[in-house]
Amino acid sequence: MFKVFLIGEIGINHNGDINLAKKLILIAKEIGFDAVKFQKKTPQLTTPKNKANIFRETPWGYISYLDYKKKIEFNRKDYDEINRFCKKIGILWFASAWDKKSLFFLNKYNLKFNKIPSALITKLDYLKIVARQKKYTFIATGACELKDIKKAVNIFKKENCKFSLMHCVSTYPAKEKDLNLSFIKVLKKTFNVDVGYSGHEQSVAPSLMAVCLGATSIERHITLDRTLWGTDQSASLSPEGMKSLVQLIKKFLICYGKGKKIFLPEEKLKIADLRYW
Repeated sequence: MFKVFLIGEIGINHNGDINLAKKLILIAKEIGFDAVKFQKKTPQLTTPKNKANIFRETPWGYISYLDYKKKIEFNRKDYDEINRFCKKIGILWFASAWDKKSLFFLNKYNLKFNKIPSALITKLDYLKIVARQKKYTFIATGACELKDIKKAVNIFKKENCKFSLMHCVSTYPAKEKDLNLSFIKVLKKTFNVDVGYSGHEQSVAPSLMAVCLGATSIERHITLDRTLWGTDQSASLSPEGMKSLVQLIKKFLICYGKGKKIFLPEEKLKIADLRYW
């Protein structure tokens, strides 16, 4: 018997609104997720230079990409409120830090987990810093080669930092034909570690399939409404999708059993009526 750790990736789907974030946290708790996750960035450091000064229409007007990133970034006061609220309702929270400054910012909250986004799996100097914190780390494996995953695994093993690999396809939303879920088994066999699944598709079924293939954690972007403004909304689960996911995984775990042959008392009674020899 195994358990599945369910992570609701709020990410930036809060659009910089702390009240929207709290609504998503509460929904995740009520539906049965184990944790919620955010993204923490220092926009001046993590915004690609070729995109920083590109202007776009946003809910805050026609502004640069860098200014948009600043608008959706929570500050200390916001994270203090997130921390307080999550403790109050009894759900874990953590965040994927995209730079050292953000990583150290999160240290105040004594979070149980770290998360390496797919985009950073090849930033080996940063991986070493995260691994030295000795917190259980979820490592997303999208947008890289197997050799890159091996390098990341070696770093965390060398630093004796516990981790899970998260099979991931870094497209938003991801097409089902591209999900390559069988790679979950390859990761488990190759590295002999727990493997989860971080999905960006628009449906629920692939996450359940990932559990059937042995995924020990599932991370899905969540939203109040997939039509809301934002880059990740369409690749997220609405509350209805979240409910379906939790119910299906619970049903699978009930049906999964203990992995050994059991001759039920009810079967013995029935077979007595059927065997004629």
